[in-house]
Amino acid sequence: MYSRETEIREAIRAGERALDSLREAQDSLGSARGWGLFDLFGGGSIIGLIKHAKLGDARESLNRARYDLECFGRELSDVRDLQGLKIEIGDFLTFADFFFDGFLADIMVQSKIRQAQENLDTAILRVENMLDRLRRIAR
Repeated sequence: MYSRETEIREAIRAGERALDSLREAQDSLGSARGWGLFDLFGGGSIIGLIKHAKLGDARESLNRARYDLECFGRELSDVRDLQGLKIEIGDFLTFADFFFDGFLADIMVQSKIRQAQENLDTAILRVENMLDRLRRIAR
């Protein structure tokens, strides 16, 4: 049986998981960016290895965020009788694809990290706004 309150609570929990994942991805990218800057200014092979390890961490974080955003979108679609309660997940999902599309040089890596961080900032803001709306409805 459909329970509007239950569906709203599930959507809120899914949104909170997505928000946590997005923030984790934001932290991972920040770390990768820092090591990338160090590498850019002559960090050497050890720094390059650390940078690539941090980029791997960021990749995993972004993939988790992507999955959690998809779950949030599904939970939002389960909430019936609420107008205008949609989130366009597609915009959020493209940042990971863009970020990992073939690194050619350290400058390009830094540029892609910066763009991915901006996209994460936007995604976090949108999820926070949607969660605020859901919490107001749940009261």
